[in-house]
Amino acid sequence: MLTIVVVSFGMTSKKGNVKQFEGLFYLDQSPVRIDVVNGKIAGITRIKELSVKNKNIYIAPGLIDNQVNGYSGVTFSTGDIKFNVEDALKVTRDLWKAGVTTYLPTLRTNSQENLLRNFAILAKAKADTASHGSIAGFHLEGPFVSKVDGYRGAHALAYVRNPNWDAFMELYEASGRNILQVTLAPETEGAMDFIKKSREKGIVVGLGHHNAPAGVVTEAIDMGAQIATHIGNAIANNINRHENPLWSQLSDDRLMISIIGDGFHLLPNEIRVFYKVKGPLKTIITSDVDRYAGMSPGKYLNSEGDTIQLTTDGVVMYLARNSLSGSASPVTKGVGNVMKFTGCSMSEAFQMGSGNAARLYGLSDRGEIVVGKRADLILFSLDDFKINIKKTIVAGELVYDAGE
Repeated sequence: MLTIVVVSFGMTSKKGNVKQFEGLFYLDQSPVRIDVVNGKIAGITRIKELSVKNKNIYIAPGLIDNQVNGYSGVTFSTGDIKFNVEDALKVTRDLWKAGVTTYLPTLRTNSQENLLRNFAILAKAKADTASHGSIAGFHLEGPFVSKVDGYRGAHALAYVRNPNWDAFMELYEASGRNILQVTLAPETEGAMDFIKKSREKGIVVGLGHHNAPAGVVTEAIDMGAQIATHIGNAIANNINRHENPLWSQLSDDRLMISIIGDGFHLLPNEIRVFYKVKGPLKTIITSDVDRYAGMSPGKYLNSEGDTIQLTTDGVVMYLARNSLSGSASPVTKGVGNVMKFTGCSMSEAFQMGSGNAARLYGLSDRGEIVVGKRADLILFSLDDFKINIKKTIVAGELVYDAGE
């Protein structure tokens, strides 16, 4: 069972400019008022009832998405498509509309030159005050992944390579030392030493896009790997029923998992099984969104000249490989789906959609609604498990308001 954090309810400090937000509290659905002073939560008070306009509005911590490849036509890492700081800020603003108050821009397998350039741009976006601190750091997915079709997924084979610490440190410096996670295939040459060095620097290591045998997965966890990146995806369509990457990652209680909850990358029964095995404290709901999220259905050419199809129901398909290629649904949809598919409580869903990521990446100032934490809040209605964002508050500032 999920252990609920004890929250202090009581008098609110009246020093400074107090902002107040009301809603049904995500932990127990009771009416509360949240007082915010200087960007932080100053008080949480139970109230008798909500105003009429807030009657069916919930209040919860803003969502944290640890895998955002792009959004709304902007891509961070694909081929020669370039982006700039304003593009990254546009993604940030559009994610606020989806209730995402913190995210990790994610760069996928590419040339060293491309990754160096894009990390430098993202570092500037992170430092820009217009982002309100929503960019916590970065996720490097690859280029140290499997070269095998199926496990490689949509990562470009030409740029896949074995782990190289010196090359990675170039990227780390270009990022402003802001790479919070690197995802790799543990069976690749040099992976164990790379994992050890990453953990010594406090970088989270994810296992993904791999076909490592059980012994190698266990060794990787022994060396410090902490999470299975979007488990159940980046795996061949046909696998051995005994020897495959799933069982070793699911059976080791030390390893967290991230799951894409859009309903396409994983079917409802898969999500239920993964949730039952790992539980609400070892599961992170992610999106894996790319630039096709928010775009019109149709066929598009990626930078390699291959056709990507965005279907009317939000599936992004890499037609040449008959595989999924990222997601078109923000993590908001995944949080609602996980509640629907597993029967978990709202508090457990937000633990998986916010609290666990904050804990994994050491973001101790956010991820829950507690006095003294940063005021990253969302107000939303819930309609058949669909989360409809009404307001988004980042560090105490109202950054999105859907209006009446």
